[in-house]
Amino acid sequence: MVVVDTHVLIHDALEPKKISRRARAALDGGHGPLAISDISLWEIAMLIAKGRIDPAADGARFLEKILEARAIRVLPITPQIAVLSQSGDFPHRDPADRIIAATAVVYRARLVTSDAALRRSRGLEVIW
Repeated sequence: MVVVDTHVLIHDALEPKKISRRARAALDGGHGPLAISDISLWEIAMLIAKGRIDPAADGARFLEKILEARAIRVLPITPQIAVLSQSGDFPHRDPADRIIAATAVVYRARLVTSDAALRRSRGLEVIW
């Protein structure tokens, strides 16, 4: 399984040229089935509401299309993920990114991200 970071989902849908070759291979199924943390849905909805991204569609439908296009599984925040996200293993200041990283670790999955802070996290295997 591969967990996909929020920004990668957005780039895949709106600006695919911003994705590296290795990340593209992962999105194309080269490293196993795709999943996201459920907080990524909230992050994208927030960005749409703030006008920071324009999907040129209804926000809910845009999110549904993203999930359908690549058969992405949505993983819930569990007690184990919540606790791990607060550990010192993830130096990132953004709580959503810590949850995404903890999700990848708990599910023993690689994380597709370009985020430099996440790439420095202990116990996290990153594809970019």
